Amino acid sequence: MDYSQAAVKLLCAHLKHAVESPLDNAMNLDGILFQRAWLQGILVSASPDSDRFLLDDGTGLIELCLSPDFRRRSWTVGMYVLALGRYTLRTDEPPMIQIHKMVDLSASPDRETMWYLEVLEANKLFYQRLIDDPMHD
Repeated sequence: MDYSQAAVKLLCAHLKHAVESPLDNAMNLDGILFQRAWLQGILVSASPDSDRFLLDDGTGLIELCLSPDFRRRSWTVGMYVLALGRYTLRTDEPPMIQIHKMVDLSASPDRETMWYLEVLEANKLFYQRLIDDPMHD
């Protein structure tokens, strides 16, 4: 994984349109290549050993697979979290993010509204330009 590439701020609804790309072990979303996705939402369910959670961002669900480092932390259903990691498509199962950063944002006021605005701003400032003009540097 190329950690020098920024994670793409997305909603679960966006990820429904992502496809695997033969380039650089990446995903392709309307011409935007990415390896890592950044989402935020509420943890709505947990596996018995708390190594997997379902995150609901209001537009869909995605499974979060936690590394051993993150399993040691206290994550509970109902928390609002920032989830960042490698996006993986799977057949007959919800898509998954292999977490390499997760932060509890539950105490932050207006967190959900601000997140939607951040995603809209990122799309307008960065991603839309790439979609409209794929040869732009």
